[in-house]
Amino acid sequence: MSRSLKKGPYVDERLMAKVERNQRTGKREPIKTWSRDCTIVPEFVGTTFLIHNGKSFLRLYVTEDMVGHKLGEFSPTRIFKGHSGGKAKAAAK
Repeated sequence: MSRSLKKGPYVDERLMAKVERNQRTGKREPIKTWSRDCTIVPEFVGTTFLIHNGKSFLRLYVTEDMVGHKLGEFSPTRIFKGHSGGKAKAAAK
């Protein structure tokens, strides 16, 4: 279910403050965050984030095409290791 248009997009206030601080000071270091549900707004464009996926932090550089999506969409939480088809059976023999 999507968020109400009346409320607007969800943006973590502390994360927004960190982005604004980085832009004011001109720092280019990545911002570490656990807020995967935060919506990417135009102010985030050009910023690098380290997004937690449950195990490690994945680096994400925000571009204009990402505006409107969530941070968690670009940090997968599951790793697909392949199906155990004929190759796995042949390798076991």
